Formats: sequence, structure tokens, C-alpha cells
Amino acid sequence: MPLDPHLAGVLQMMAGSGAKPVADGTPVEGRAGYLALTKGSLTPEQTVPVASVQDTTVPGGAGPIAARIYRPEGTGPFPTVAYFHGGGFVIGNLDTHDNMCREICRGAQAVVVSVDYRLAPEHPFPAGIEDAVAAAKWVVAHARELGGNGIVAVAGDSAGGNFSAVVSQQLRDAGIALAAQFLIYPAVDHVAAVYPSAGQNGKGYFLEAETMAWFYDHYASGYANTLDPRLAPLQAKSLANLPPAVIVNAEFDPLRDQAPAYANALRAAGGHAELIEGPGMVHGFFDMGRWSPGAQAVITHSIARFGALLKQQAN
Repeated sequence: MPLDPHLAGVLQMMAGSGAKPVADGTPVEGRAGYLALTKGSLTPEQTVPVASVQDTTVPGGAGPIAARIYRPEGTGPFPTVAYFHGGGFVIGNLDTHDNMCREICRGAQAVVVSVDYRLAPEHPFPAGIEDAVAAAKWVVAHARELGGNGIVAVAGDSAGGNFSAVVSQQLRDAGIALAAQFLIYPAVDHVAAVYPSAGQNGKGYFLEAETMAWFYDHYASGYANTLDPRLAPLQAKSLANLPPAVIVNAEFDPLRDQAPAYANALRAAGGHAELIEGPGMVHGFFDMGRWSPGAQAVITHSIARFGALLKQQAN
């Protein structure tokens, strides 16, 4: 279908803003611009209400890292979700994804622990994923006190979807079973993989090919093995015995073809994967519901499906 008209308006506004493209700036400039676009553009009435929000720390790969715990209304018990934000492993933080975590907390009726993992280039691969794995293990160990019912899942968007897929594999290999994974337009294959969507949607749809290359250069350009499953979870030797997945896609996304590829690979390995398409959507739409009713409809539906999967795992 055509590009969502509301998102087309957002893209036109961004193109006319005069802002420097992410790939032409520094990581510090990219982080500031991303924060302004996300948290900085929210009005108070657009902030999704939850019962409570608590800043804390959790163990990372090399020491404590910041985290934020969101709790839903009600008495529980609730499942617990470790959330890893997007931003190409270079930009993004707890604040840029605050409203997305609130959406998941409220819509899925889950405690959400958002993890502020270390960013590249100050901390290149594998620092960020080591933080994510350590934090997820901590969430599993403390699930009863965090949510109450012992059910733990992982979730993340874009680079955070990559982390969620990798964490699911790493914890499986450590003998730790997660209940579910919620992968929102995830990057799951290696940088040289050729997919038609990368060419079709690599310019003019929020996430661009130049930006993806800029992210990867900062994150892992010095690491030779692009097939390492910690970078490209689709390249893992085995995708068996992984938690059931809800995978969200966007039609006008250079990563679009990676989502069904991963869903099909999970199914081929005997797993469950529900692929939710986002017709007319662009990469990043999960934080654009306040501008687009169409985006909000996909957000609400996919979170409801994730919540249903968590409930199913608890029964």
C-alpha cells in the first residue's frame, strides 16, 4: 500500500528542517538529534501513563549500568520484560525510548526493565551485547521480585531487536529459558547480506543506507567476522529451542526483508514466530503513533499479541 500519509508528512517535515543527516555528524550530535525527535517532541498528554517508573542500575558486562523499571496498573503478578532500545548501537538511551516502554508496559500488562547498555564508538562490539546478556540474566534471577509470576521475555526495536534475538540465543546456550521475544523491525543479518528492501527503501524513509553504514562503522568495523551470531543472529548454527517470537515489520524499511527471513528460519527450526506486517509504515514508526493513527493501530495490535503470548506462557 502507499506510504502512510501522516508519516509522509513527518518525513517531509524532517527533510525540510535543515537538520544535518545523522551520517554527516558525530555520535554526540546524532544522540542529541534523536533525543529531540523522540522525548523532546512529546507533549505531556502524549506520555503513556503507567503505575510507576523507577530509575535503578543492573549488572552489565563490565559493571553496573543504568536501567528504568516500568510497572503497570493492577496488583499482578505480572511477567517481566527486559527491553533494549534501538539506535544503531550508537544513539538512543532510556529517555528516547521512554514512551515505547510505557506503551509495552501498559498494553502487555508487564513490568518492563529498560536497559541503558554501553554505546559505540566509545564502547564498540561486543560491549553493548555483553551488557544486554548480563542485564537479562539479572532480570531472570530477580523476576519474582520484579513482576511476580517468574515469566521473563526480551523485547527491542531495530538494534535492540538484534540484541533481543542474540540474548535469546545466548541465554538458551546458558540453559536459561525465556518465555518470549518481541522483535520490532529487527536487524538480524550481517552487514553484507543482500536483501531487495535495502535498495528499495534505502533513501527517503527515515532509516537510510548511509546511516546504517555509519552505525556499523562505529559499532563493529574493526571486527572481521561479520557472520558472528552476536552480530547477526540469523547466522547462528542453530535456531532450535528459542522462545516464541512476535516480530513486527515495516513496509518502507530497508530492514523489511530481514524480519520474514528470521521468522521463517525460526519456524524451520521448529519454533513459533508470528510476523506482524506494518503496511505503509517506516522504520521507527513504533514511536510515531502520536502522529499517525495507522502507526498507532499497528503498535496497539502488536503489543496486544505480545501480551497474549506472555499470558499464554504463564498458563
